[in-house]
Amino acid sequence: MNAQDLDEWIGNIASGDRQALSKAITLVESRRGTDRELASRLIRILPSRSKPALRIGLTGPPGVGKSTLVEALGVFLTDQGNRLAVLTVDPSSAISGGSILGDKTRMAELSRRENAFIRPSPTGAYLGGTARQTREAILLCEAAGYDIVLVETAGTGQNEYLVSTMTDITVLLGLPGSGDALQGIKRGIMEWADVIVVHKADDPNDPRVREALRDLGAAAHFLETRPHGHPRRVVAVSALLGNGLEELWKVICEVRDVLLEKNLLYALRAEQLVGAYRERLKEDLLESLLGRKGVASYLSDRERELREGKISPEEAAETTRAFIFASNSK
Repeated sequence: MNAQDLDEWIGNIASGDRQALSKAITLVESRRGTDRELASRLIRILPSRSKPALRIGLTGPPGVGKSTLVEALGVFLTDQGNRLAVLTVDPSSAISGGSILGDKTRMAELSRRENAFIRPSPTGAYLGGTARQTREAILLCEAAGYDIVLVETAGTGQNEYLVSTMTDITVLLGLPGSGDALQGIKRGIMEWADVIVVHKADDPNDPRVREALRDLGAAAHFLETRPHGHPRRVVAVSALLGNGLEELWKVICEVRDVLLEKNLLYALRAEQLVGAYRERLKEDLLESLLGRKGVASYLSDRERELREGKISPEEAAETTRAFIFASNSK
């Protein structure tokens, strides 16, 4: 594909062509060498926006109702005239490698909105609740003119903090009566959260809802203040009934305004770029080294010795590292 074709492709994305956007996201998700090279060229020449889209990460454990809240919030935002892109991440099977990718089906009403774009992606072997190319997908959605990009994580546990390394604001969901307040004391994902939601709070007078609001609010005081200085807020929301959505959006906007007023938004994104560079460098170096001639057979031999009890994992790793560096110096 030549430069003119790339420019035309980007022009189609910027004009709101969903097929062109979907095709571009599929390209950046591809593991084929030729596709990766083309994707890199495409991302490099994406035009920058004068007004950045707001990037929101939404995370929480399985069963907390992330997709339900995303749809309810998405309908609320699109009704206000916002253009919303939703990137959902589904966990991949460790056995087959497949993913259900059913989030779009669960967001039937939002899917029908002209100013909403929903794209499910598999995690693959990537840990942290996001997909390997989520950052690139965000950039493509911004280039397509979406005002808000919402990333819904896979829901795999405490390591989902990675969504906060590619979004501006992180929203954490918990359930009444689930004991999630203790997770804050354990300094898990809560210390990365900007906003905490007690979801499925259908009855605000339910003692479990009041207890969750109290306990999560108290737990937040044990955590360090976020770099922007805005205190963590705990909000009760019922996506089923539509309660609390306006307050949730108000708190998100408060955090956004603080980031802009203190000139922290671009500094935050600059640090995220550094982090993305380091992560990608580690992945590419490992992939490159493991693909060198003779390394695959050496790894197979060490794995056989491990199964036979002839070597420890530590010794296998040490000898493999020495072998790779020795072969690399030739």
